[in-house]
Amino acid sequence: MAVYEALTGAGFDAWFVGGYIRDALLGRAAHDVDIATNARWRQVQEACEAAGMSTYETGVKHGTLTVVPDGEHPVEVTTFRHDGGYSDGRHPDEVTFVNDIREDLARRDFTMNALAYQPAFGLFDPFGGQEDIRRGIIRVVGDPAKRFKEDALRILRACRFASQLGFQIDPATYQAMYQQKSLLGNVSQERLTHELDELLLGASVRDTLMGCVDVLAYVLPELVAMKDCEQRTKYHCYDVLEHTAQAVQHAPRTRLVRWAALCHDMGKPASAFFDDEGVEHFYGHAKVSAELALGIARRLLMSPAFAADLRAVILLHSDVILPTRKSVRRALMKCDGRPELLRQLLDLKRADMSAHAPAYAAEASLMDEVRGVLDGVLESEDAFCVKMLAINGADVMEAGIPEGPKVGRALDGLLEAVVEEQLPNERTALLNALRAWNEGEKPC
Repeated sequence: MAVYEALTGAGFDAWFVGGYIRDALLGRAAHDVDIATNARWRQVQEACEAAGMSTYETGVKHGTLTVVPDGEHPVEVTTFRHDGGYSDGRHPDEVTFVNDIREDLARRDFTMNALAYQPAFGLFDPFGGQEDIRRGIIRVVGDPAKRFKEDALRILRACRFASQLGFQIDPATYQAMYQQKSLLGNVSQERLTHELDELLLGASVRDTLMGCVDVLAYVLPELVAMKDCEQRTKYHCYDVLEHTAQAVQHAPRTRLVRWAALCHDMGKPASAFFDDEGVEHFYGHAKVSAELALGIARRLLMSPAFAADLRAVILLHSDVILPTRKSVRRALMKCDGRPELLRQLLDLKRADMSAHAPAYAAEASLMDEVRGVLDGVLESEDAFCVKMLAINGADVMEAGIPEGPKVGRALDGLLEAVVEEQLPNERTALLNALRAWNEGEKPC
């Protein structure tokens, strides 16, 4: 309220606008506060700094000044404006500052965001946004085709809002999204990734993936082959796309696991075949899916570390992991000794199983048992990575293995023997095994 009071106290018109009002009407917590005003940015700066607030010239070309009241969240203050043409399909070529809040709201994307509020007036809703919020509808302000030509990112924003809010997209709005999805080619990969991240983390992601697949396929063409790809096995009752959407919905709302759930079966259409008895199989699909996911991660400019973890959990998602110490140690070894990566793999497997046919979906609870065993393994400090062995590389060379790649292979062989309970993780036993190996026998 401090910014609002500073502006109105200086004689200017000011309104709380956009998502802050939408979320307030929905009863959702909101921290990003936006204010629209007839004051120009320098006038905003003078009024707010005179009231003891800090200001930052974050977007003054388009009339936006960021104001930080003492001890409060930043507030973006933007002059009422009308946007000119959008030659790049993303940003207005020019803006014209106006004095009418209605004209400012008319340039916004969706009716639920074209709302304004001030204590002296109440809610100002010239485009029916409050009713659309009540009905759970995402509808463009004005002509949908024009809105999306102005800024193609709005196409993905509609999908993202549908996932986050559980809203339905107005048919005319969706038709324009479908017809103009190629405009998404004008949007930077970073912006696409951000919107897709938020979409996948939404509470209604299953319905959005199923309802918006024909739009999303422009930025994720891998989805096309999954649509209507049947799974004629006893474990499944959905096609690949529906199973995937269900798995994403069941996955915890963490970035890696939800992306992994989206991509984990992408390789099934390419690897599908039927045996002589008419049963469908997807041998090798995890490897194909992992490579497709890696391609997506690189295309969307995700970090190399994230891409590597995404590939790893998808590659391992079909592995059988039983609630036994040996099985868990083996899984930890495959996860490069990283317990957190194994936990994310278990989350993926649980989500995958939960999206199976009802007779097999209950098996998802097995992953909870595996988690309990994992906790016990970590507490007891069982060896599951090379650095936990009772010997190291220097010991291996002292035992007669020459310096070079054979040292690493020897340690890996010893670790596998320890994990499989063929050798105890004791210095003497490991050295004896090494000497035997050096004499031509296996280390165990």
